[in-house]
Amino acid sequence: MKAVIQRVTSSSVTISEKIVAKINHGLLVLVGIEDQDSQEDIHWLCQKIINLRIFSDENGIMNFSVKECQGDIIVVSQFTLHANTKKGNRPSYIKASKPEIAIPLYENFVQQMELELGKKIQTGQFGADMKVTLENDGPVTIIIDSKNK
Repeated sequence: MKAVIQRVTSSSVTISEKIVAKINHGLLVLVGIEDQDSQEDIHWLCQKIINLRIFSDENGIMNFSVKECQGDIIVVSQFTLHANTKKGNRPSYIKASKPEIAIPLYENFVQQMELELGKKIQTGQFGADMKVTLENDGPVTIIIDSKNK
């Protein structure tokens, strides 16, 4: 399971010209799922994201997690995180899970994130054509792969 975590001052997801998710201070999490991902990957990755100390304290030092600073989270599924670009110029997405595997794992990921954060998080819609906006704060962008624990 791969995730791109972006610290944001604002972010939103729009589908068919309708805003379906919107936050201010918090994290935008793009998540890619592959067939080998398990509940263990979900649990480990959610704990890692929720506890990442990437929010600044009063001295400008990154000392606080999203939970400690009462931030919000948007999670967006993104199969393109598993793009293989080794050959040619057209990425291959063969490692990305098909919907029948990915959707239950994605839903479990969202539920685990809510459990870890202690409040509802917002999401995009799996498989939809989404327009994602963000104002990256810092910028701070972190990439985590659960296979590299």
